[in-house]
Amino acid sequence: MLRRSLALTAVVVAVAWSASGLEVGIDRLVRAPGDAWAVFRQMVPPAFGQAIDRNVPSKVLESVHIAWIGTMIGAVLSFPLAFLAAGNVAPAAVRAPIRQLFNVIRAVPELILAVILIPVTGLGPWAGALAIGIHSVGTLGKWATEAIEGVDGGPLEAVSATGGRWVSGMRWGVLPQVLPVVTSHWLFRFEINVRASAVLGMIGAGGVGAELVSQLVFRNFAAAGAVLLMTIVVVLAIDTASAAVRRRIIRGAAVTVGDDSDDRNAAALADLTGLGRPPLG
Repeated sequence: MLRRSLALTAVVVAVAWSASGLEVGIDRLVRAPGDAWAVFRQMVPPAFGQAIDRNVPSKVLESVHIAWIGTMIGAVLSFPLAFLAAGNVAPAAVRAPIRQLFNVIRAVPELILAVILIPVTGLGPWAGALAIGIHSVGTLGKWATEAIEGVDGGPLEAVSATGGRWVSGMRWGVLPQVLPVVTSHWLFRFEINVRASAVLGMIGAGGVGAELVSQLVFRNFAAAGAVLLMTIVVVLAIDTASAAVRRRIIRGAAVTVGDDSDDRNAAALADLTGLGRPPLG
């Protein structure tokens, strides 16, 4: 009971201290719901005609393109590094710096990365795609590392017992186990990146964010509402489709592991030892 009381007191003190740092008064908090409602009320009905005239649908798709390219960059770079960061397949001298690299990358938000890259690449979607791709390396690398560390060690031991090299162990002992999980992580990260790409557009890194900021600055709330609704519909559609694919991948992986793991291990061993190959001549 004493520990719970101390923990609750610590949480209350932390919240009060954080609120004081924000310099938000009680009167402002009371007025906030009414002010927000006044803005949202001006967004109805949305001005879809203005949004279409300003080519907003193509800008929303540009945000999707940025997110997709960024996810692909993160996936291609992070997956090989994850094998070097996993504790069960890489020595400490190798995995320690790779893990720290993942930590450093995750510590820098996409927005800051885009601000750093814009002077190099110029304004546009390429800066946003690179920022999302670099940040995705840290997150996807960490997730893939955890997946590799959670694999069944039996196939690895079997490959090692037949004299297989480290690369063979990764190919036949680890990759078949982690690929479905890692693929689902890539899709989940793509969902996150779609939302992040819309935010990056607000600083000129491509996508629909710049259009939304422009409409809000000029207080054209009806057009801003149309931009928001178009973005929300696309994001929800991508989230729904991606979630369905991820469930199918994980369900299929579970069935495959449960039914065919012994056959897959036997096939791998046969390939490594040559026992399953037809005789020459």
